[in-house]
Amino acid sequence: MLQLLGWIPLFPLLGFLSLVFFGRLLSKPTIARIGVGSVGISALLAFLVGFEFLRGSMAPYRLALGAWISSGDLAIPFDLYLDALSLTMLFVVTGVGFLIHLYSAEFMEEDAGYARFFAYMNLFVAAMLVLVLADNLLLLYLGWEGVGLGSYLLIGFWYENPENSYAARKAFVMTRVGDMALALGLFLLFTELHTLDIQTVMERAQSQWTVGATLPVAAAALLLGGAVGKSAQLPLQTWLPDAMAGPTPVSALIHAATMVTAGVYLIARTHVLFTLAPPVQTAVAVVGGITLLIAGLSGLVQTDIKRILAYSTISQIGYMFLALGGGAWSAAIFHLLTHAFFKALLFLAAGAVIFCFHHEHDIFKMGGLRKAMPLAFWSFLIGSAALAALPFTSGYYSKHEILLAAFSRSPALWGVGCLGALLTGIYSFRLVFVVFFGSQTRQVETTIGHRMGIPLVLLSILALAGGMLQIPLDSVFPVSHAEAVSPLVSLVTLSMPILGLLIAALFYLTGTFSPAAFANEPIRRLLFSGWGFDAIYRALLIHPFAALARSNKNDRVDSLYAGIARLSRQLHALATVTQTGSVRGYATSMALGSAIVIAIGLLS
Repeated sequence: MLQLLGWIPLFPLLGFLSLVFFGRLLSKPTIARIGVGSVGISALLAFLVGFEFLRGSMAPYRLALGAWISSGDLAIPFDLYLDALSLTMLFVVTGVGFLIHLYSAEFMEEDAGYARFFAYMNLFVAAMLVLVLADNLLLLYLGWEGVGLGSYLLIGFWYENPENSYAARKAFVMTRVGDMALALGLFLLFTELHTLDIQTVMERAQSQWTVGATLPVAAAALLLGGAVGKSAQLPLQTWLPDAMAGPTPVSALIHAATMVTAGVYLIARTHVLFTLAPPVQTAVAVVGGITLLIAGLSGLVQTDIKRILAYSTISQIGYMFLALGGGAWSAAIFHLLTHAFFKALLFLAAGAVIFCFHHEHDIFKMGGLRKAMPLAFWSFLIGSAALAALPFTSGYYSKHEILLAAFSRSPALWGVGCLGALLTGIYSFRLVFVVFFGSQTRQVETTIGHRMGIPLVLLSILALAGGMLQIPLDSVFPVSHAEAVSPLVSLVTLSMPILGLLIAALFYLTGTFSPAAFANEPIRRLLFSGWGFDAIYRALLIHPFAALARSNKNDRVDSLYAGIARLSRQLHALATVTQTGSVRGYATSMALGSAIVIAIGLLS
């Protein structure tokens, strides 16, 4: 059964190729069967392979598909690697990805680019599967760049709107910054360790490098650069809110099951390097802690339903970085799994509201939808409860584990995580209370069908019960023995989300307090803009580059090369003067030149 592993990324790739070459000739039902069915088959194969793997010894399995590159010391095969970590990612990408595809079949049915949409979605899933199953870092990088290409195509899917095209370019350029750091990290690892096979790299690094030495610190720092770009962490987080320009299913796929989790997976997969570089591992925790706070604060003041969820994604990925930096590797992957369930649920529920509410995104133009859209309401309520980590939801188990591990590492990091949990409770239920409670402002005319309803029901179940689906990762990560914490620490950790819910109720359900009284306009604008990072980048990078481009609009830089060409032509013209065709002249010049050379030799 494990031999079927190679077919899992192949089916979405075949779906992509079929839709690219024949999509215009196919009917929409056929397009949906190919687009949804290809990922569905991959999901089925993933669960068959996973069942076989889990009931066995769970020893890593390597499937050799063929050679890719063989040059000197560099040997790169097309081999796939399955262990408990890659299996967890496999379940997320194919399982949640299939539900999003099924939802998309109805959500995008009236769009003229139906075939193009599913082609891009299939490409995206295929690239992500290559990334998580790759047994070497170069094949992983191939999937990494494929995901970047897919995100560019999907974010800018409605390219007729210039703002959407700008958002796609922004995501592409900002993630390329991190990708360059990752590429440099791969060069360093190959130069020093003479291999890119992931397991061999980890073994040689552990045997050849000492803890805290320059080389592991440099390599881990470069890999961290790649991770913060793809996972939208400080300082490369600003592309993610703008990525909401794409269709809602795209947001669900990018934010829940695939792209933003790639950085977390990269750090977890190469965790040995980070244990050899304690300063970088600490930096991972610090980056995650700061990011989860600034994103949570920004989420408090957003009015676009999808941008609120986008900032929550940045914040939740920050929790995963916090866990990785604290050495709680399994807790980070556990939260990645549960986050995929409840965040996909929230985005798809938001899509249902947008779909039925005349494509409105402003939450303050909604309201009172609890009775008009009961399925969307219950989906949002369950998803928000899991996002806020209320007890007995999937998010509670994973986030609680992260926060207790953070306390063992540093009480300061635990405090940051608890404050973030409080903020999460506030903005999560602010969204629920504003959209679904109060008086209804508009009549809902459109209803959702079973293709959109079934994924919402299944994801609601997973968001509640997904905490029981944790795959043992002891065979991948070192076994950590968490220190016992006091009951007071556990109580505070538990109470933060509940306190956030109560605060949201006082502000947005009962109207006891007014939000305007607690934040003046300059602060609100600062938070709304994502702490002004875009303005900083425009001032430091974009405007100087644009000014340089304007100053060189007449290609003044080329004048240097044009001058070299003119000098060459003039020297050539000067040399042609000596070409008279007179043999006597040539002989005379040769004799004179010889005499001069001899004289120089005698005098020196």
